[in-house]
Amino acid sequence: MKRNFCGRTRRDFLWQAGAGFTGTALATMLDDQFFNGQTLAADGATPFVNPLAPKDPHFEPAATACIFLFMYGGPSHMDTFDYKPEMIGRDNQVVEVKTFGRGGHRNQGRIVEPRWKFQQYGECGKWVSDLFPHTAQHVDDIAFLHSMTAESPIHGSALLMMNSGRVLSGFPCLGSWINYGLGSENENLPGFVVMLDPRGGPISGAKNWSSGFMPASYQATVMRSQGEPILDLKPPAGMTMEAQRQLLNSLREYNEAHLQQRSDNSDLAARIASYELAYKMQQHAPEAVDLTQETEATQQLYGLDDPVAAPFGRQCLLARRLVERGVRNIQIYSGGNHNDANWDAHGDLEHNHNLHAAETDKAVAGLLTDLKQRGLLDKTLVVWGGEFGRQPTAEYEKGTGRDHNSYGFTMWMAGGGIKGGVSVGATDELGSRAIENKMHVRRLHATILNQMGLDPNRLSYFYSGLDQKLVGVEHTEPIFEAIS
Repeated sequence: MKRNFCGRTRRDFLWQAGAGFTGTALATMLDDQFFNGQTLAADGATPFVNPLAPKDPHFEPAATACIFLFMYGGPSHMDTFDYKPEMIGRDNQVVEVKTFGRGGHRNQGRIVEPRWKFQQYGECGKWVSDLFPHTAQHVDDIAFLHSMTAESPIHGSALLMMNSGRVLSGFPCLGSWINYGLGSENENLPGFVVMLDPRGGPISGAKNWSSGFMPASYQATVMRSQGEPILDLKPPAGMTMEAQRQLLNSLREYNEAHLQQRSDNSDLAARIASYELAYKMQQHAPEAVDLTQETEATQQLYGLDDPVAAPFGRQCLLARRLVERGVRNIQIYSGGNHNDANWDAHGDLEHNHNLHAAETDKAVAGLLTDLKQRGLLDKTLVVWGGEFGRQPTAEYEKGTGRDHNSYGFTMWMAGGGIKGGVSVGATDELGSRAIENKMHVRRLHATILNQMGLDPNRLSYFYSGLDQKLVGVEHTEPIFEAIS
């Protein structure tokens, strides 16, 4: 009997092509566990387990979701949330201060006095810049971290540090670690979503939301800020959803029929799992991203009636809808591309920060208000900050631009078991460096993992002969002063 190039007889082909189709009806009547129970891992013996299946946390979590509002470029802490009254009246005064940015190491500089007035807000009396009049209304729900430090004053490596805990590429980002540690409660949407600024993505690009040495199933799904948030949700021309379902079932059957003959069965199983997610997203994602379902009042709360605030507002509103539907980790970038397209205020500080604060303030406040009104803030951790801060002195001989500052900067957290109305740590009187309770980026990561029910010093992934961890090899404590 003649055989084809695959080594199979024509009788085999006719049996699979003919009799195989009759199994499609049966396949539609069986749930996923039937197929998963017959699929094996790469060793040919271990049962295949969906890598995104829900997993038990290490302990009872305070938060079930995290929204990271990433102010790409490095917002100036002494012009936003780190009040420095001793700088008032000292504009252009040359002082001895050690700084390190893209301009290198310097021992003195010309003070750039804060360009915005500060006022006290809330029962805690927190001083906040006039840049954020809406966010300032929520200070009693926020823990301000004033002594953050990082290892690099350069955007590319600092972004990688803030997202993956390393200044080098190739390591899984925070969202991937959460995806790996907890899996996903929602089988119809991604477990980790990233939304970029309409002006473009950050330096280092996709490395900032990569799964690194982990399987690709843990990396982020990127949602666009304009047009359709997720591309290719509609079936290909001429193919109905029913036809896609039948194709998926046929792939499952093929995988089952060749379990004993394939050494790379796990690869096929992983591809089938990705096809399944895409199929389910085509059914459910259009409803999740449909903001027209929201009331006019809710849309206004996020600033969707303001052309300047609307792009970031849509993303924050979409983040709340995704949290409601079980998406665990969402990162939203304010600022893209280079220079004044993000918070990187090297030239005109006032122009730069006035622009980006106006784009984000309403949406950030709207997100906190909306989450709280819906009873979601208690279980949703909101993080705000950039890859570093700015220096108190001018970068150039003239102008108000500030260079990068990784020696001390401010971030804040709210919701998800975080203590509100507190300020942790401090920088010196000019904001040039952290001097009290210095907190490395790893401690921020440890805090986020801790609030999500994961022990940061226990969560590991074996790679290259080591139990790799987001927080590195040394024991890292969460920021307990910010935890309620």
